[in-house]
Amino acid sequence: MANSPGSDPSCHGSSLESPLLPPSKKPGWEPEPGSEPEKLCIDDMLRKYCGEFGSWQLRHFVLTSLAWALEAFHTMVMIFADQEPAWRCLKGAAGSGCDEKESGVCGLEPGSWEWKGGSGSSTVAQWGLVCGEKYKVGLVQALFFGGCMIGAGVFGHLSDSKLGRKGSLTAVCILNAIFGCLTSLAPDYFTYLLLRFLTGFSTGGVGLCCFVLATEPIGPTKRGAAGMSTFYFFSTGIALLSGIAYIFPSWRALYIASSIPSIIFLVLVVPFISESPRWYLVRGKMNEAMKIMRTIAKSNGQYLPDGVILALDDESNDASNDNRSCKEPISGSLIDVIRSPITRIRLFLTVGINFTCSVVYYGLSLNVVNLETNLYLNVLLNAVAEMPAFTITALMLDKFGRKPLAIGTQWFSAIFCFMGSLVGNVGMWKVIRMFCGILGIFGMAGTYNLLFIYTAELFPTVVRNAALGCATQAAQMGAILAPFVVVWGGGLPFLVFGVCGLIGGMLAYYLPETLNKPLYDTMTGMEEGETA
Repeated sequence: MANSPGSDPSCHGSSLESPLLPPSKKPGWEPEPGSEPEKLCIDDMLRKYCGEFGSWQLRHFVLTSLAWALEAFHTMVMIFADQEPAWRCLKGAAGSGCDEKESGVCGLEPGSWEWKGGSGSSTVAQWGLVCGEKYKVGLVQALFFGGCMIGAGVFGHLSDSKLGRKGSLTAVCILNAIFGCLTSLAPDYFTYLLLRFLTGFSTGGVGLCCFVLATEPIGPTKRGAAGMSTFYFFSTGIALLSGIAYIFPSWRALYIASSIPSIIFLVLVVPFISESPRWYLVRGKMNEAMKIMRTIAKSNGQYLPDGVILALDDESNDASNDNRSCKEPISGSLIDVIRSPITRIRLFLTVGINFTCSVVYYGLSLNVVNLETNLYLNVLLNAVAEMPAFTITALMLDKFGRKPLAIGTQWFSAIFCFMGSLVGNVGMWKVIRMFCGILGIFGMAGTYNLLFIYTAELFPTVVRNAALGCATQAAQMGAILAPFVVVWGGGLPFLVFGVCGLIGGMLAYYLPETLNKPLYDTMTGMEEGETA
């Protein structure tokens, strides 16, 4: 259903036929004593008075989205820290049967070979995680994503309730810095396992907190393109990490080097980030919300009249409402999402899509260790391949809509994953398989990016982070599965990734289109708007 600014059901509840401003009211109008102020939801206030994407939103968006690079550091560091390094036969081990043409060290006599980078080059070399112990590599990676799954739910709830978006982002960055540095001191495998789980717990809240915080102050016509741009920061973080890992070949030094940016972010960036005005509004903190809106208008060179106030989208513009929402906080939970038939179906579908998408995205990212190519170059190429995917999907987002892109990008990835499963891993074929993986990443990166803005638009503000947290938990469940799929090696992982991409595209077919639809604040506003 098309909605013009003057008939946006998300902003005026049942008053769908009344104009936003009576003809006699001019900019700068102030209400006379006893008259009713003009109530606007945040989207309309941004459109009419503050600016949808001016200098304030640009600065705030960039500063907040830098946290994506931090998430990339803490997540993808496992590719380098847990890699199986190269080995060589010892010169004094003549007659031991050591042959460097062997594909692995499992059949060699102890003491006949050594790791080229020394025992400190990776956790595999440090604790002998090869042969019968190789499953421990997949286990530590899976437990990291298990921590992400729990953390996404916990911080998704906290960011909707007590801590807010900024408070939750600050908390997860503090925890990431602490756990990341402590990981470098792990004396044994089981301590390492625990610290990676705790790092995952805090990392799970980074993406959803910074995404919502970065996009909620942006106007509806600019939000899609801005939301699609957040993952540039994640891919840039992966690319930078490949360089950091090259400079710091020791896994302990690498964990410190990848954790220091979180400390820098807390000191130099967080003080200049603002809380979301939408969170203030649904929590009943009208003064704080209006203060931010006035700051946005002033920074963008606009003027916000004193006679205009914020209102939730389920409020009508009559005096009998008594401005209830400005006095009492409104909260929601997953129970509210499941209770509503509209949001319940959307939640189940987005959970399924996030799960399959994550299996493919993280699976292809981790599978680089099986391709027998230059690890640093391969990770860099994968990161670079993601960036044009973001650009293309951002350009096509408002032209073709969210739903067709969600289907098309997943099936594009599935095609090349199926191709990768059919080629071998010798000679030129392994180069072809590597490029199949890169193109698979290209397609799924576009989906992964799109899912955040798509999911955010499917749910109202009062439960948006709770729903995003649930979807993120599903994604982490897929990420938990991915390391165990990668351990199989050969063409089987590509086959699994292709099947997941195919299923994900089929699930996206049943989601509604959200292009040019309002971003609702409350469950009531959404239900009235969707049924109008």
